[in-house]
Amino acid sequence: MTDILTLVFRTFLSQTDVKKELTVLSPSASTCSTLLVGDSRISRSVLLLAAVTAASETDMRVMFFTQTQIQSLPVALQKCNTSLSPESLKKIKFSYPRTVEELLQQVASLHESTNTSPTPPSLIIVDRLEGYLCGPGGGSHSGFHPGEQSCAAHLSALLCDSAAFLTQLLRQRCPSSAPCRIIASFQSEVDTGQAGGEASATDPILDVLDRYFQVRCTLDRDRSYEAAAAGLQEVWNIYLSGTGITEASSTKDCEDRPAIAQEWQLLISSDGLMEFKLA
Repeated sequence: MTDILTLVFRTFLSQTDVKKELTVLSPSASTCSTLLVGDSRISRSVLLLAAVTAASETDMRVMFFTQTQIQSLPVALQKCNTSLSPESLKKIKFSYPRTVEELLQQVASLHESTNTSPTPPSLIIVDRLEGYLCGPGGGSHSGFHPGEQSCAAHLSALLCDSAAFLTQLLRQRCPSSAPCRIIASFQSEVDTGQAGGEASATDPILDVLDRYFQVRCTLDRDRSYEAAAAGLQEVWNIYLSGTGITEASSTKDCEDRPAIAQEWQLLISSDGLMEFKLA
């Protein structure tokens, strides 16, 4: 599922990397789900970049679920030179379920909208899973019980089943259609300080989500002296990992093909502009 994210990284590529030849990973039927793990503010911006890029660059229809209203697009989108147009934005449908029950109901009814829409969505995005999976007490994951883990599994399984069903519909219309993809974000309160973005302690909810999402995209704030000396507002390291990356990498046709980039950096300038570069 990293093909959409890699397309985002390429579209908003840093000027220092524009001459580098990058490989976009083509997903297999089993690698269609990505979990974006990290700061919810940055994750939402990346999800919006993914939604708009998919709609404008690949003509995908996008279903975007989030609890809070989208007030504005990221500055990177407002200043970008991509083919952003009102017509491409119309391909993105935003929905605002407040509770996990409402989200489950809306995901389960995705197939019903295909009766009135000529084309089913090719990309399903869920912003801030932790907001749906947290109990009434608020934002701490330390109080999760097996019931919440079961809910995470139920929601993840429903998302995967819905994507599989929509994939069938897409391929009935066009046999060469790519599978319906899923991107969701999740902010864990467990520290992700180890190299490569692997959690230094176990988050039971994240463990459950990893069973269903084949690719994990981890955002890790870079607070090094070099990052501060660059004069940027923020620098984030991005790590791609998971079984989806492993499976796709093992299916390369030949050894001389460019390697799939698994580490990137997100550079955020003082005016909010976002750029990506190879780490």
